Amino acid sequence: MTTSTILRNGFSAPVHHHRTRFFLVMMRLNLKFLLVCLCFAVFLITFTLWTNCGSDLPFARGLVPKWNHRYDSVDNQLELTEEIDCVINQEYTIGCRREGDEIYLPFSFLSKYFEVYGSLNTVDGAKRFDWSHSYGKVNNPKGIYDPKGIFMYFENYNVEMRDRVKCISAIEGVPISTQWESQGYFYATQIAQFGLSHYSKNLTEPEPRRKVIEDGEKELADWRVPKNSSLSRSYMKDKDTTVVHFSTGKHFDSAIALPMDHVLDLVLSVNLLLRPNSSFMVTLQNRETQKLYNVIYILADLMMSVQDDNIYYGIGQNSTSTWRRLTRDLFVDLQKGLPQYINTEKRRKMRRTELKVVEISFLGNGSFDNLTLSTSEHISHFYDAAEWMIRHQDQSTGGWPIPVRRKLGVGFGELSRGWYSAMSQGHAISLLARAYHHSKGDKRYLKAALDGLKLFRIPSYQGGVLATFLGKYAWYEEYPTTPPSFVLNGFIYSLLGLYDLNSTAPANHSNEAASLFEQGMLSLKKMLLLFDTGSGTSYDLRHFTLGIAPNLARWDYHATHVNQLLLLATIDPNPIISQTAERWKNYMLGKRAQHN
Repeated sequence: MTTSTILRNGFSAPVHHHRTRFFLVMMRLNLKFLLVCLCFAVFLITFTLWTNCGSDLPFARGLVPKWNHRYDSVDNQLELTEEIDCVINQEYTIGCRREGDEIYLPFSFLSKYFEVYGSLNTVDGAKRFDWSHSYGKVNNPKGIYDPKGIFMYFENYNVEMRDRVKCISAIEGVPISTQWESQGYFYATQIAQFGLSHYSKNLTEPEPRRKVIEDGEKELADWRVPKNSSLSRSYMKDKDTTVVHFSTGKHFDSAIALPMDHVLDLVLSVNLLLRPNSSFMVTLQNRETQKLYNVIYILADLMMSVQDDNIYYGIGQNSTSTWRRLTRDLFVDLQKGLPQYINTEKRRKMRRTELKVVEISFLGNGSFDNLTLSTSEHISHFYDAAEWMIRHQDQSTGGWPIPVRRKLGVGFGELSRGWYSAMSQGHAISLLARAYHHSKGDKRYLKAALDGLKLFRIPSYQGGVLATFLGKYAWYEEYPTTPPSFVLNGFIYSLLGLYDLNSTAPANHSNEAASLFEQGMLSLKKMLLLFDTGSGTSYDLRHFTLGIAPNLARWDYHATHVNQLLLLATIDPNPIISQTAERWKNYMLGKRAQHN
């Protein structure tokens, strides 16, 4: 054996054994080190969680501060939060919080003190507080105002669902207001807004989905006809259509009925002729609770009556000899009649998607045609409002009288029943001008709109709506009070009515509207800044006419002022309008006029 072989074989084994022992020792040390590190990490995590979450435990209360602390990166010191008293104007004290040099006041106090608004929200899984200086909404015009198109931003209005609307009359097809008298009355301003909102929705919403249930010809429903009741279909030459005739006993179990399971399309339309002691009923079901409700239309001069889950609407005592087109939003009719809607302060309003139609039935004697369910019938509602204006216009004055007393405030004389409003006149004229356009020239609407101008030339103290500021500037009064009140939003709405008529009527009929509009715009430009408070606007000028404190406009009225001026700025380039609108818009963000 050579020396090299001995070296390889004889000495390699001890060296290898030494290396193996060294490796095992290092592995043992590494495992101990890792175990120590792991124990330390577990201890650190446990201690952290205990100090942050364990303050509710008895043994932890002494270790964890009552208030969260923060680290001041500037002074490199730990600052504790403490509760202190804040003395407000040396009048009263509230609880506040101090963190270093900062003092924090409760938002519940700030909200009331400064009339600001806020809410705690979760966005993308993170909590945040949203602060706003006002609750009004600005609707920037999408283009130049079109007097034949959308009225302002009224496509967003849902007049019939306002709390101050008692219901939609089944006789007239328009809202019944409870704004100033709880029993309900017809208020021309609200009716015009109802019509204008549906006209605007018709221009902005998709074409409605319609389902013809029964037309006597192509669509024949499978009616359930009890014994001793009858249903037949026959052609009527004078109407050039086939209609459905029905005859039943007096009791409801003899009614002809059509079971259904129809959802979402809750606007019902039908051509209807009912004989005395007859009725028409739609049964709705809440899809979540399975509760049933009956909405019943009867021959009576009745606004609305509720008996348990039966809601009655009168379609008129004298509707027994003529056909009429009845268009009803079943969701609105049910919502207005729900007992919880009427009797409780905190009303839980049902959602449209919760309802379905489960049955339609007829009782008594009569005929019907074109029974349809749809998602909407905006043009029908629009013409209901326009026709109401035709029927209820005072022919001598051209006005739509308001049948309730109104006291605007201390220092103003009370307005007696039958007073007129420039805002009502303006809204009605805007509605009628659009009806004239949409009907392709129905002169009834044009005549009513033109007659509505008469009151704009009659002084308010003589029963009209015209007031004069400083004996020089004409103003059309929303409330024709003594002394004049000069309400801004109602005046601008009246100007829009004049502009609409001037732009829609034939040239030889529009001179009066044009003259009144130009006169009013001159007054607006001269008087507009009198409503500017430097941080908001005044609702009227009572601080001038009565010599009292200003009547500051709520943020929703202030937003209306801004929206009206933004619209006017699209038809009148005078910078006083656009610049004032922008400044007033900034007031809604907390900006104010500069001080001296």
